[in-house]
Amino acid sequence: MRLALIVAALTLPFAAPLSAALAPGARAPDFTTKAAIAGKAFTLNLRSQLRKGPVVLYFFPAAFTGGCNAEAKAFADSVDDFKAAGATVIGMSADDIGKLQEFSKAHCAGRFAVASAGPRVIQGFDVALNRPAGADGKVRTMTTRTSYVIGRDGKIVFVHSDMNPADHVRTTLEAVRGLAKRG
Repeated sequence: MRLALIVAALTLPFAAPLSAALAPGARAPDFTTKAAIAGKAFTLNLRSQLRKGPVVLYFFPAAFTGGCNAEAKAFADSVDDFKAAGATVIGMSADDIGKLQEFSKAHCAGRFAVASAGPRVIQGFDVALNRPAGADGKVRTMTTRTSYVIGRDGKIVFVHSDMNPADHVRTTLEAVRGLAKRG
């Protein structure tokens, strides 16, 4: 019985929606990091991206995993809809830039940037996914699956935090379209 409760407690965070610390109205922390699009690395700065319009900043746990691959494809398939609504899509994970360069080609289809989230960004957006140490004793840094819509003014407009990737594209696109209507 006790073992069943422990197993249930360990799986609960992955079955239930997560809550992000940055609520709508909060200011998104600015950052500069390495990013890739279509396999080419570059330096990405959030404030510079916001000058173009709203940003959909979606955090995903790890490149080349089933849910993250599917989510990247879904965002890639919808990039034109986001652009039509005036928004830029940026994916972020704790993966290194080399891995993200490959991921940007393989699963993002070169349609949007993916960026490497270091400890400061992970902490600032409150997206740390606590993972136990593996057999080697090392803890793998990962992020929760949390999507933020950030307005041009740098404030969080919408948050969707759920380990299931199914609704992130739909809900963030709805939020961006709502933002565009408010003008």
